[in-house]
Amino acid sequence: MMTLPSWRDWLFSAKTFLAAILALYIGMALGLPRPYWAMSTVYIVSHPLIGATRSKGLYRVIGTLIGGAAAILFVPRFVNEPIMLSLVISLWTGTLLCLSLRDRTPRNYLFMLSAYTLPMIALPAVSQPEAVFDIALARSEEIVLGIVCASVVASIVFPSKVAPVLEARIGAWFKDAGAWAAEALSPAFASSHPATRHRLAADILSLDQYITHLAYDAANADMVHTTRELQSRMSMLLPILSSLTATLDAARKLEQGVPAPLTGLMKAIARWILSSPGARGRDEAARFQRQLADARRSGPDAEWNDLLIAHAVTRLQSLIRLWQDCLDLRDMIARGEADTAWKPAYRRWELGGKARHYDHGMILFAAASASLAIFLSCLLWIGMGWNDGASAVILGAVSSCFFAAQDEPAPLIRTFFTWAAVSIPLTAVLLFLIIPAAHEFETLALMLAIPFLAIGTLASHPRFTMAAMLLTVNTASFLGLQGAYDADFTAFFNSSVAGVCGVLFALCWTLLTRPFGAELAMRRLLRASWKDLAETAAGSHRGDYANLTSHMLDRLGLLVPRLAASDDDHGDAGFGELRVGFSTLDLQRDEHRLPETAHVAIDRVLQSVAGHYRECVGHHGQRQPPASLREEIDRALSLTKAELGRAAREAQNALVELRITLFPDAARFVALTGVPATGPSAGETP
Repeated sequence: MMTLPSWRDWLFSAKTFLAAILALYIGMALGLPRPYWAMSTVYIVSHPLIGATRSKGLYRVIGTLIGGAAAILFVPRFVNEPIMLSLVISLWTGTLLCLSLRDRTPRNYLFMLSAYTLPMIALPAVSQPEAVFDIALARSEEIVLGIVCASVVASIVFPSKVAPVLEARIGAWFKDAGAWAAEALSPAFASSHPATRHRLAADILSLDQYITHLAYDAANADMVHTTRELQSRMSMLLPILSSLTATLDAARKLEQGVPAPLTGLMKAIARWILSSPGARGRDEAARFQRQLADARRSGPDAEWNDLLIAHAVTRLQSLIRLWQDCLDLRDMIARGEADTAWKPAYRRWELGGKARHYDHGMILFAAASASLAIFLSCLLWIGMGWNDGASAVILGAVSSCFFAAQDEPAPLIRTFFTWAAVSIPLTAVLLFLIIPAAHEFETLALMLAIPFLAIGTLASHPRFTMAAMLLTVNTASFLGLQGAYDADFTAFFNSSVAGVCGVLFALCWTLLTRPFGAELAMRRLLRASWKDLAETAAGSHRGDYANLTSHMLDRLGLLVPRLAASDDDHGDAGFGELRVGFSTLDLQRDEHRLPETAHVAIDRVLQSVAGHYRECVGHHGQRQPPASLREEIDRALSLTKAELGRAAREAQNALVELRITLFPDAARFVALTGVPATGPSAGETP
């Protein structure tokens, strides 16, 4: 339901219009050829948060300078060979777009601007190649002017910083995570919907955008580092919570259930998590750790329920350490100062990785599709001898690049087309009826304020952000195509319609070449996860624990939005793969510290896991794990629980995790008979 704009919406709209009209005034005073470019730039880079405005503006300046330099380099060389120039422009755009898609931080805006700035400057200059330097210089000056005005106004007039918004999003995330933890620890607490759990992963991924902007907003760089530390621990909470939930569910299904003392302790831990204890948190956490150490039950005579409880206790200990670290880091962020003496409670190899998942095949395909669309539109322009064809190629290039990262770009390009078309009559009214009646700049500003202030209030609403940006930017851009007081309607109409036709061509091309939708991307993500798990279990990633963990967590964040949009029931997709991945890494680390019989049994488990996921990859779909894999796990469990020492305990926990993840509905584990108990392995302590 549509709501009226709030005072914050009006404030942001007023600030943006003030910056835009300031840029327009300065541009006119300096005699710049197209001052409306400066005005449209303000609307492109403005953001409710000052850090985002600054970072976006910086990337736009650099991208424009790179694109302008490319135009100065290529146009004089190829102006007499239009097909070759078209090929160079399309290859440049595709290459820079590929780099943009490869960078999932706000920095990708730099590469995207470089991609489509070349056609924006080069194509209008083909009829006057000697003026390409002047066009590139004017374009750069006007864009820099718009960015400076946007940044100055955003910094001076009621600045909105990134840090408070980031803190609010982190607080909301921990509220959801705490609800999940409380539900897992005690069913008496209100339950959280699985969709909320999936959203947690997507929200962690979205924090990257805010953290990048924070670097342009924070008083010192320590806050960026502290926030990154918090983000890494938030990421690790997800597989820990997923594992704890599955383990306790499995234990509660058994006749023995969860022991009463542990049930009471878990209720206390749940209350501690929900209460945000602050400074007293470490004392309570230490008390919980001591009580949990006494609750562990395992050994050669341990039964399946004992193994589940021991595994749950291990996960609880990790949860408490992670949660306490998160409380400490959140407190530092709230205070705005890092504690250099702080030492984390949770220290494991999973943290610190920076690897990211990239679907290079889809990236190359998307970039190639946009590049080919630009080349074909250039050929149509040349073949038709269309005087205003440059406008069609330019807006076609912009729309192709702008939405290339989407799984389904066509609906967004259709929206672009709709609002670009709507902006033509709006611009015509301003250009031919209103602006000519304004004989002073103050009058012009008042006339422009009515539509731009109203449209600007929509920019803060995600549903209308694109519409508001397209209306304001396209209207300002179309205004700048001709002199405001000697406007030629025929030239305006032809150029504007040509631009809209370029967007229409991009839409038709996208519908033809990229009809796949999110389903293909989701299948490729799942397949990449299975491929990684097969290689991990086979030992291909041995030792690269931190980066592999980061890779899997990143892929989960990419998978979650697609799962939410899919009609299919994928259940625990993503979290289950994470837990299998961690378990295989634990087994690879521990198997060499165990006696030969246990080592061999674990190795057979790993090879069976690798074989199962290779089969999933080969069949392009999830397969039921074979019964032989469960038998291998049971044999390895029987051998490891007969051992003493830390390596045996950790291997036992990993095997329990594999069993409840891959075979959640299997009959309870029954140990093999006749397996001898031994002492700790060499170098191990009980």
